[in-house]
Amino acid sequence: MSRIFPPSSLEPAAAAGGGAPALSQQLAEVAQALQAILAGQSGTQALAAVPQRLRPGVQALLFQVLRQLGRAQALRAELAPRTPPPRVNALLCTALALAWDEAQAPYPPFTLVNQAVEAAKRGPAQRQAAFINACLRRFLRERDALVHKTNAQPQALWNHPQWWIDRLKQDHPDHWQQILEANNRHAPMTLRVNRLQGTVAQYQELLSAQQMDAKPVVDSGLELAQPQPVQALPGFAQGRVSVQDAAAQMAAPLLLQGLDLAQPLRVLDACAAPGGKTAHLLEYAGAGAPLQVTALEIDAQRSQRIHDTLARVGVKAQVLVADASRPELWWQQASGGAQFDAILLDAPCTASGIVRRHPDVRWLRRGSDVDQLAAIQSRLLDTLWPLLRSGARMLYCTCSVFKAEGDLQVKAFLARNTQARLLPSPGHLIPGNGAQNAAVLDNHPGDHDGFFYALLEKLP
Repeated sequence: MSRIFPPSSLEPAAAAGGGAPALSQQLAEVAQALQAILAGQSGTQALAAVPQRLRPGVQALLFQVLRQLGRAQALRAELAPRTPPPRVNALLCTALALAWDEAQAPYPPFTLVNQAVEAAKRGPAQRQAAFINACLRRFLRERDALVHKTNAQPQALWNHPQWWIDRLKQDHPDHWQQILEANNRHAPMTLRVNRLQGTVAQYQELLSAQQMDAKPVVDSGLELAQPQPVQALPGFAQGRVSVQDAAAQMAAPLLLQGLDLAQPLRVLDACAAPGGKTAHLLEYAGAGAPLQVTALEIDAQRSQRIHDTLARVGVKAQVLVADASRPELWWQQASGGAQFDAILLDAPCTASGIVRRHPDVRWLRRGSDVDQLAAIQSRLLDTLWPLLRSGARMLYCTCSVFKAEGDLQVKAFLARNTQARLLPSPGHLIPGNGAQNAAVLDNHPGDHDGFFYALLEKLP
C-alpha cells in the first residue's frame, strides 16, 4: 500500500517550518472526528470541523481508521477492559486501527504510537497521556499475540458490527463474505459521460490524451484506473462528465428503455438529491425529447444541490421542496393533477451498499434502523403507486444490500397490489463485480456499489 503522506510529515518539526503538518496534529484531528462519529455524527459533519489545510490528510487517515475500527475496538478492549473516556478511547482506537497491520499501516507502527502519545500530551487528553502511552507500548510489545487473540471475534475480523454480519449471512448466504471484503476496499472513481455533449468513446480519448486511463462500463460510464480531482477532468465544469457509481447509472436506462421518448412524458424523481439521477434521465432521453421531469426533495438545502447539478450539465427540470409521502401538497404543482408516465423512487435506506465510499455508515447504523427505514419505503411505494397511470412503470431502488429494503420489500408490495407486475430487473447488485441477476444487465457494470433495482409495471 502506498503511503498517504511524504516521509517528511512524520516529524513534528516539519510543521514548525511551515511545511507539512505534524502527524501528531493529524492524529489528534482524526481522533476528534472519530469521537464525533461514535457519538452519532456523520463523517461528513465530522470532517467539516477539520481545518481546511488538514482535511485531505485527515480524511484519508479517518477512512482507514473506520475500515479497521472493529479490530481497533477489540484490541483496545484487550488493553483497557474498562472503556476509557471518549477522547482517550478515540485516540487509542485511531492509533490501533492504523498500526495493527504493518502491511497496511501508512507509517511504521512505532511512529504511529509515538505520534499518538504526542497528540495526547498536547491535546485535551493530556491527563491521560501516561495511560495512553502504557497501552500503546504494550500493544507494540504484544502485537502478534493480541492480534491473534482478537481474530476469534467476527467484528474484529470483518470490521463490521455483529448485527450487520449476522444480517448479511441471513440475506446473502453465498455472498456475505464477498460483500464484507468489498466494503473494506477503496471504491473506484466512475464517470458518467453526458450523452448530450459527446460519446463515451470521444471522452475516453480526451482522458487518454491527458494520460488518464479508463474503461467503459454500463451504458454511459467510464471507470478510471486512478481517481482524479474533478477539476482535472476535461469539461467537468461545463457538464461534459459527472461522477456517479456504475450501479447508480443503471437507473435512467432501466426506467426509460422501451418508452417512446418522442412523445411527451411526465416523469417523477422522488427523493432526488443531489440530482445525479435526475440529470441522467434528461441526458439519456436526448436533445429535444419532450421529457417533463419533476424532482422532489424534502430538504431545502439538499434541493439546492439538484439545481446546481442540473445547471452544470445544462438540463432543466422542475425542482420542488416537498415530502414525497404527502402528494396532496405537491401533486397539483408537479403535474396539474395528472398521473405520471414513469416514477423513479430512490428511497431512503440504510446505505449499506455504499459503505466503501462512506465507511462511517456501518458504525452509525443500528439493527433497528433497517425495519424503520423499510417501513418508510413501504409507505412511499403505496403512496406514489396511485400517481402512476395504467401501463406506466415505477423503478424502485435503494443503495442497500439488505433484503428487507430490496427483495422482501418488493415481494410484499406485489402481494398487496394485484395491478403491479415485476419486469426484468437486476435485483440485488453485490458490491464489486457481478450481480445475482446479471442476465438482465446489457452492459458490464464494472466495479460497482451495492444496490437494488425492481422495475414495476402498472397493469390496467
